Amino acid sequence: MLTEKQEAILDFIRQYQRREKVPPSSRIIQSQFNLKAQSGVRQHLAALATKGLLEQYADGRWGVKGPVQTHLFEVPILGSIPAGLPTIEEQASEEMLSIDPALFGIERSKPSHFFALRVAGDSMIDAHILPGDLILCEWREPRVGDIIAALVDETTTTLKQVVRDRGRIILRAANSSYPDIHPDRLETQGVVRGLVRAHLSRSLKF
Repeated sequence: MLTEKQEAILDFIRQYQRREKVPPSSRIIQSQFNLKAQSGVRQHLAALATKGLLEQYADGRWGVKGPVQTHLFEVPILGSIPAGLPTIEEQASEEMLSIDPALFGIERSKPSHFFALRVAGDSMIDAHILPGDLILCEWREPRVGDIIAALVDETTTTLKQVVRDRGRIILRAANSSYPDIHPDRLETQGVVRGLVRAHLSRSLKF
């Protein structure tokens, strides 16, 4: 059984190796995890090697043993979200989306924290969110500047950016053709973490 630190180091090595095509050096690992000495790095690497998870390469680096595996999340696609004027929208699971959390900068997060929505409308095109895209959303409280799936006045849903104007929170489109929304009541249903581009098989992180 791995310790929490060993799991984190193994995930970092796996992601680094998949991205860079070579394993990270012990110095890189030491810096990533703020370890005080190289001896601490070597102890963790030796423990992972003893468990058969790492092997030492000819250049002395320790990499993942065998093919580098991608750990995917399965997240539900909960219908569509209007990127336009707010409309009534009932969320119902359509299907599941498999994502690589590393592409979105997600580390040690649970799949249950995330869901996807299909974009309808063009109000967010200047934020590079296009009709047909799938947006990956996280269940958390938003910050000013976040793009959110919003429930407006308990009746309608829309995809907009959270903006503070004269001390009040409003929702703003990324398309000058759409006016700001001044909700009396606002509930965040999800914060956009990234998207999967329709037709181009391209993932973007926010």
